[in-house]
Amino acid sequence: MSLDMGKTGTAGRAPGTEEPPDTGVRTPPAEDLHRLTSLQGLAALSLDAMASVAYGPESIVLVLAAAGAYGMGFTLPVTLAIAALLAVLVASYRQVIAAFPDGGGSYAVAKRHLGRRTSLVAAASLILDYVLNVAVSVTAGVAALTSAFPELYAERVWICLGVLLLVTAVNLRGVVESAKAFLVPTAVFVGSILAMVVVGLFRDGPVSTASAAGHASALGEGATAVGALLLLKAFAAGCSALTGVEAVANAVPSFRAPAARRAQRTEVALGVLLGVMLIGLSILIGRFHLRPVEGVTVLAQLADASFGHNLAFYVVQFATMVLLALAANTSFGGLPVLMSLLARDNHLPHVFALKADRQVHRHGVVWLALVSALLLVLSGGDTNTLVPLFAIGVFIGFTVCQVGMVRHWYGERPRRWRAKAALNGFGALLTGVSAVVVTTTKFTEGAWLIVLALPSLVLAFEKIHRAYTEIGERLELGRIPQAPQRSRSVVVVPVSGLSRLTCQALTAARSLGDEVVAVTVTHPSPEDRRTAEALRRDWELWKPGVELIELSPETRSLGRPLSTYVRKLAQTRPDAQVTVLIPETEPARLWQRALQNQRGSVVARAVRRDTDAVICRLRFRITADVPRRVLTHL
Repeated sequence: MSLDMGKTGTAGRAPGTEEPPDTGVRTPPAEDLHRLTSLQGLAALSLDAMASVAYGPESIVLVLAAAGAYGMGFTLPVTLAIAALLAVLVASYRQVIAAFPDGGGSYAVAKRHLGRRTSLVAAASLILDYVLNVAVSVTAGVAALTSAFPELYAERVWICLGVLLLVTAVNLRGVVESAKAFLVPTAVFVGSILAMVVVGLFRDGPVSTASAAGHASALGEGATAVGALLLLKAFAAGCSALTGVEAVANAVPSFRAPAARRAQRTEVALGVLLGVMLIGLSILIGRFHLRPVEGVTVLAQLADASFGHNLAFYVVQFATMVLLALAANTSFGGLPVLMSLLARDNHLPHVFALKADRQVHRHGVVWLALVSALLLVLSGGDTNTLVPLFAIGVFIGFTVCQVGMVRHWYGERPRRWRAKAALNGFGALLTGVSAVVVTTTKFTEGAWLIVLALPSLVLAFEKIHRAYTEIGERLELGRIPQAPQRSRSVVVVPVSGLSRLTCQALTAARSLGDEVVAVTVTHPSPEDRRTAEALRRDWELWKPGVELIELSPETRSLGRPLSTYVRKLAQTRPDAQVTVLIPETEPARLWQRALQNQRGSVVARAVRRDTDAVICRLRFRITADVPRRVLTHL
């Protein structure tokens, strides 16, 4: 008779009890406490995309400025094209979230519809983008800080590493903790940008131009036409504002149930906010007839023109600086989940699939932090060194995902599948062209590193997968093994003298094996010979019922003679299981462990390297109530 404790109703209640009233309040599972709500997801996974409004419009303006004031007139049309692509991507990733609720984004889409090799290209591009996003975001934020306080410029690398350490520490406490910590900076930044747009729309002209005063203009002169190539470059440059749109789809498992629905709401909210800010800033650029200048960001000029050179101006600058520095959090939210999926598919070490008690893939977080720190040190904390490498990977991921969704609609053929496939196909065309344009225009500036890194990562994935496949074949994973059988057991115990440790080791060995052999290694020096003779004499007086075998190597070696003996023992008794039981002391205090001779570790390494014997390390704990003695044995 069994009771189903997982069902509700009257069947499982004790007699005389009443069912408690339904208050409508549902207590979330313990795991859900460490997962994201929609609002928290916006703070944890959208910082990269939100912060891109600080450099996306500026990237468009700097390209169009080459054509002078006439070229600047195309800022809004180019931005509207980017906003249209954003709408396509948001609609596509909503479908990706519904179809692939386990996360993975473009990797999961490509794996199902475009083949394993293409999925690995998508995964490699996302990994590169996430790592570079951390480095670019941190250096950009610190650059804003050192612009306000030039005396800190010489320490920019240490400041970058400090910011990275802060973001890493917060994420190691859990994705929810990072979302709570970054919710206020995100709200302040979005609120200040939207307020700037609204106030600017009611201005007839700029309130102040103090920030741009005295700076050289970056505007070209005399141009009366804008070529298609220039518009294409401006579009590709402005698409840097779209980085981070894919992060929500990659990290769906990080949301509370229903995870897919919450992630979809977060994706839509991100798209709406980003689109409104991009279009609003573009309108202000045209309304104030902004001209790019050297040394002052476009966003700073817009804040100056809308609010004036007052406290509100500095609030926008400070919020931008903080959000740029914290935009690295998007990578910490998305990349560890992606790496866990790759580990589950045997393309990365399985350790990346492990979760801590706060639903954190800590190994992925730590790996991302270490690689990003290396990039920060190698680049000297310089944003311009890293920017040419940025956004290429995400465009490749966008394109792969869009093509995969076209295949998805063609295979599933739901209602209105042709329109959905056409939308994804158009998006794939736009992002594919952008990927080609960005790669070619930035190739000599460092993009060639990405071109080399992508196939290198794919080859590494393949090699890891082959290794796991070979291991699985040897272990016969997926097959029902033969019934376990008992074999005769021989236990080998290395000894160097008589003590309570020796007694406990032989006692444990006799309980484990059918046959126990004690082995001691005697070196050819006179001193070691006298020690061996004393051990032999004491052994005969003790009479433990275990044979003592003496090994006499020609050299002063401990591990190799023992491993050689164990290997020969296994060869002479192929039907027996050989176990090496290594007795070791464990002092009560940590510093006392440095006083040990480490013989046990030497023996264990040699036996593991040269034989297939089972290694058992017996710990003899020295507690505080045991009389102090000089430990001269293993």
